[in-house]
Amino acid sequence: MASNTSSAEDGVVVIGLGRFGSALAESLIHLGHEVLGIDEDAHLVQSWADRLTHVVQADATSTETLRRLGVHEFARAVVGIGSDLEASVLTVLALNELGVREIWAKANGSRHGRILERTGAHHVVYPEAAMGERVAHLVTGKMIDFIEFDDGFAIGKTRAPREAEGRTLAECALRSKYGVTVVGVKRPKTDFTYARPETTIRPGDLLIVSGPTKLVEAFAART
Repeated sequence: MASNTSSAEDGVVVIGLGRFGSALAESLIHLGHEVLGIDEDAHLVQSWADRLTHVVQADATSTETLRRLGVHEFARAVVGIGSDLEASVLTVLALNELGVREIWAKANGSRHGRILERTGAHHVVYPEAAMGERVAHLVTGKMIDFIEFDDGFAIGKTRAPREAEGRTLAECALRSKYGVTVVGVKRPKTDFTYARPETTIRPGDLLIVSGPTKLVEAFAART
């Protein structure tokens, strides 16, 4: 199914076209990647036939079936199967046997995630838990946007503190005071700009800050 080596290197196999898999596949298409979608449900396959590069109705737990579809030529694959734990695990195992370089898999919980890791998934994602945590930050804090990474590092978008208004970032010394790095500044009706020591903070500015999760949260709480 993969047309050539270069497209396969840049393309992604998405297995399971439910809510998570279909949203991921559509985003990948918008980013310019070729997507091979695979699902056992004929109705889902038909609904995505005009939107994905390739879409196939197939049993993804079969190594031989995936080989015939050319999945082994792709560098990356995502297993979006969530409701059927056995199918999820067997699909990851099949991808691992084919030697797919990067296997991403959706997990519904920690037990599911541990099994996926042991059967060959290189990256396990917990979309419901991650979204719940992100929304919790937005609802209960002063964060406008928030992304946390696996190693306790986070990036947040928050309003600039009043103490910084009318002063440059060098003068504010936010990094030495709060332990966060200001990556950029977003001003209303202007483009995003990367932060420099001479950047002056104005009322209404939004700051994109990075650092240890607890420090980013604490900084946002002060604004």
